Amino acid sequence: MVDGFDLVVIGGGSGGYACALRAAQLGLSVALIEADKLGGTCLHRGCIPTKALLHSAEVADTVAHAAGFGVLASLEGLDLGGVQRYRDGVVDRLHKGLTGLVTGRGITVFRGWGVLAGPGRVQVSTPEAEPAEATGSGGPFELTAGAIVLATGSVPRLIPGIEIDGEHVITSDQAVELSRVPGRALVIGGGVIGCEFASLWRSFGAEVTIVEALPRLLASEEPASSKVVERNFRKRGITLRTGSSVAAVDTGALDTGAVHTGALDTGADGVVKVSLADGTELSADTVLIAIGRAPRTSGLGLAEIGIEVDNGFVPTDAHGRTRAPGVFAVGDIVPGLQLAHRGFAQGIAVAELVAGLSPKPVLDEQVPRVAYCVPEVASVGLTTAQAEERYGADAIRTLTYDLGGNGKSQILRTQGHAHLVRLVDGPVVGIHLVGERVGELIGEAQLIVGWEAHPEDVAVMIHAHPTQNEALGEAHLALAGKALHAHT
Repeated sequence: MVDGFDLVVIGGGSGGYACALRAAQLGLSVALIEADKLGGTCLHRGCIPTKALLHSAEVADTVAHAAGFGVLASLEGLDLGGVQRYRDGVVDRLHKGLTGLVTGRGITVFRGWGVLAGPGRVQVSTPEAEPAEATGSGGPFELTAGAIVLATGSVPRLIPGIEIDGEHVITSDQAVELSRVPGRALVIGGGVIGCEFASLWRSFGAEVTIVEALPRLLASEEPASSKVVERNFRKRGITLRTGSSVAAVDTGALDTGAVHTGALDTGADGVVKVSLADGTELSADTVLIAIGRAPRTSGLGLAEIGIEVDNGFVPTDAHGRTRAPGVFAVGDIVPGLQLAHRGFAQGIAVAELVAGLSPKPVLDEQVPRVAYCVPEVASVGLTTAQAEERYGADAIRTLTYDLGGNGKSQILRTQGHAHLVRLVDGPVVGIHLVGERVGELIGEAQLIVGWEAHPEDVAVMIHAHPTQNEALGEAHLALAGKALHAHT
């Protein structure tokens, strides 16, 4: 048994390491348990590597369309090995930096699996091989602490009856590591993960079909944003089958002995057959299951200490407290948005609470959301429908500012808009952006919504010209009744 920790964190992903770093900064003694590498899914299989791949895809698109900007260049092909080295280099540098931060804060890292063993107790079972980043050793053994934080993250959600082979029927975990680009890809799920992979594969030359059971892509976003994405995807040659559900996936036609000789998979090794509920049959060489992520809470010993999960999620109060005294939960295992920066914020807030401070609760409505497909979708706050349901249709006003009136967007040749939702004579409660690079605008949007700014408050702020950031200023000018570069 190892005694004396003020805080034990189970899980070294976004929420877990943020909690550990902040707690150590506040003078607490901290143990961090992680079975894999520090940084979790976000750093190694999610946010960072996928966005690196998407940037490579953006470069490919830029070169392919260079003539339209007066630059004589041509896309000769794709060096997937080079793309992978670029991706891995980004991940490795960030991982090295994170490991240095954790070490520098005096956090004790144990590599292994943490299980709740009782009030203030965590049993750790360690794997045989222990990486250099882990400072603890031995096992199984117990840690004791005044507070325990569960931050075990999530795993790709699967479809019952569909077997993942890791090569032709895959999840996002395998998709980010593929050594080839699918010739024909079928993406099951039109949420953020599905749209991002569909977008990057199309930029790399794949034929892509998205199957989504709901009526539109990115169904949690403003409908107008979904329409812009769907229109752009069709223009790019991506086939959309919304309102369609998958009945079966058959890999029986595959030639498992085939060898791929190039970056782009020509489909010569056979096909995966996908049957839809309406009887339609589709085929592809790669099928990506992208229907969301499930909380990783099995085997944590939750029931033994009185914590009942809800569909696998750990219920908490607004400050991350579970039903078990001294046990907190943050990140993807807590009901709500499954986003790395939400986990960061929750981890920091819990650390401050344990240290005796009074942090504000993390509200999902103030968590920014970005889908990094082409075009990007970024939003914060309430959609129009959510605002109408909460306040009544007569109590809100909306405005959509077309990026066609924005000089930088014209230079970039992107289309989209900024859609604002406000209370009549009140603050802005939702901002919804769609267009290339609009994810970089979400910081100001979050400040506007989070600080309950009125359009008149934002209208007087000076936005640099020419920037896409001007679109937010122009939209608020229009909503304040002072439209400049827009018809009202």
